[in-house]
Amino acid sequence: MIAFLVGTIEEKYENVLIMDVNGVGYELLISNNTLVALPNVNETTKVLTYLHVKDDGVALYGFATPEEKSIFMKLITVSGVGPKMAITILSGMKISDLIVAITREDVSLLSKIKGLGKKTAERVCLELKDKINATGFETDLFNYKDNIGNFINENALKDAVDTLIALGVNKNEAYGLARANAGDGATAEEIIWKVLRQLGR
Repeated sequence: MIAFLVGTIEEKYENVLIMDVNGVGYELLISNNTLVALPNVNETTKVLTYLHVKDDGVALYGFATPEEKSIFMKLITVSGVGPKMAITILSGMKISDLIVAITREDVSLLSKIKGLGKKTAERVCLELKDKINATGFETDLFNYKDNIGNFINENALKDAVDTLIALGVNKNEAYGLARANAGDGATAEEIIWKVLRQLGR
């Protein structure tokens, strides 16, 4: 079992990281969260790993933080969610947002992740809502809830995301941009206007 790797980043792009570890090149599948957290190419880093053995070969998955790996390990216990789907889910939103969505059984929000269907989202919520509550994320979750309650209109956020998707914005991008512009109790119209301005539309 490979628990982690320490080496130099040779390449990194969407969902893929290539590391040079003492002259050996390792290809890891990663989420967008890990991609953003990694240092630049040619810099040294440590990445937590999960080795998945399957009939047609093996695949190595990488994680920038223990929290992300913990959520990944729980996601792959869900019926119908393999490692690649777990990476897709982790790429769809921030870890804190994902935890809140699962514990609140917010199927509609999870379903906005590109590649994640409603039925699978329902299973994720059903099978993990109690497991995630018991993982030690409670403090982060309550802090996030406070921020949501004080500064973000969740209904406005959801309406804005739906509208942006209808306007042709990628699901993951729509959620990320809307979430970033939803502070100070912004209305759906204000969020949409800010996002479209950022996109140059």
